[in-house]
Amino acid sequence: MTKTLITGGTGFIGRAVVELCLKNGDKVTVLDNDSRGSIQKLSNLKGQFRYILGDIRDPELAIEATRDVDRVIHLAYINGTEYFYTKPYDILEVGVKGILNILDAHRINGFKELIVASTSETYQNAPVIPTPESTPLVIPDVLNPRFSYGGGKIATELLAINYAKQNDLIVKVFRPHNVYGPDMGNQHVIPQLIEKIQKSRNKLSQNFLVEIQGSGTETRSFCYIRDFISALQVTLEDKVPLGIYHLGVNDEVSILDLASKIAAIMETKIEIKTSSLLEGSPLRRCPDITKIQRLGFSQKWTLEMGLEETVQWYLQK
Repeated sequence: MTKTLITGGTGFIGRAVVELCLKNGDKVTVLDNDSRGSIQKLSNLKGQFRYILGDIRDPELAIEATRDVDRVIHLAYINGTEYFYTKPYDILEVGVKGILNILDAHRINGFKELIVASTSETYQNAPVIPTPESTPLVIPDVLNPRFSYGGGKIATELLAINYAKQNDLIVKVFRPHNVYGPDMGNQHVIPQLIEKIQKSRNKLSQNFLVEIQGSGTETRSFCYIRDFISALQVTLEDKVPLGIYHLGVNDEVSILDLASKIAAIMETKIEIKTSSLLEGSPLRRCPDITKIQRLGFSQKWTLEMGLEETVQWYLQK
């Protein structure tokens, strides 16, 4: 039985990772400050786990949480595009102090493996599409608060990887690409589009106008949460001392097409109003997933299938 600590385990991805580890037969501990108010949602999962309420920035708590564990899956971070601009220092503090506390705890408790969540934001406007894991990570402008998110993750990767090279620790870094699904919160493009279309439908007008950021030609590759978990499973099973993995799918779709697909599920015809794009927003994003495909991952959920489940959940909540 693997004893696994999951930091940030009450978040959208965190809850799915907790469920995966419980299904795998792990003895699970979750460390989270519950800033999302989601701890109650974990109670619906099958299997028992230990929950520690606290902040990853607390070094003593990190030591306590990592005592007598085999593996740490480090997810704790501040997510949501709006926070990139409103809480850049907090994002960086959680990122840097969080990983340093986990690595310092390893010196004391000596767990065997560290799985680190990074982000596709580390590439910003990637020069190569689809983007392989070897693409350089960049911070285009330190004055732009948006890059706090990607910058914190770059620092996290650097610290974890270089620590591992000097210490007896297996490190795997995964970079998720636009993971979505039911109950993912409201700070992301898909739930925001659902909300905007629903509000437009409720107005006494036949002109269902929905405003989006940018021209709508910007693209993303959206990965349904169940496919993400399948990709994470093959990553966990990979027997390497150090690895970097893209977790996602390579179905690139424009935001205009995304809005149209959501509107079709909601049986609504919409008109799109474009607006200026937030400075620093990537124009395209699509991962090269050759590596995880070679490890055995195959996409099971099309965008239409995932959107159907996600839209229906938000409409019924």
